[in-house]
Amino acid sequence: MRWTRGLLTALAVCALLGGAAGCGTGGAHGREVTVSASPVGTLLDGTDEEGRLLREVGRQGAPEVAIEIQPDSSDNWDVRLTVRNFRFSPAGVRAVPVAGRGIAHLYVDGRTVARLRTADYHLAGHLLPRGTHHITARLYADDGTVWAVQGKPVESTADITASGPESATP
Repeated sequence: MRWTRGLLTALAVCALLGGAAGCGTGGAHGREVTVSASPVGTLLDGTDEEGRLLREVGRQGAPEVAIEIQPDSSDNWDVRLTVRNFRFSPAGVRAVPVAGRGIAHLYVDGRTVARLRTADYHLAGHLLPRGTHHITARLYADDGTVWAVQGKPVESTADITASGPESATP
């Protein structure tokens, strides 16, 4: 019975102390324990073409992106991003930068056509009139800053040649 008294005494102490000094893992008295995000990278004075600040991170472990584009059977294009040291954020996440997390913006000839939360995208052929076009994928942190390495945005560009109509419809 001696061990039972010791256990009951320990439980009583935990109940009386509660909080950070008590037993268990946070959350005592209805308080939710959260981990605050530490600052990630350094904000630079430079911006991208849309005026978004660059968030400089070291080369080692920095996010990377590669883009591959293939025509499909109906005059549209399949875009596939390959990312490294990066994961796409789901909709509704807080606007706080977290290392290696965020979204990608897809550009056609410098014009934003999509904000991506996945690695695959179907690009409508009507956005690409006949001719050669530059398709760029750029990585952004959840707060809207651009991931950058050595002062340059983390991005990848592919050139494609479309044989569609002369002019695109907006």
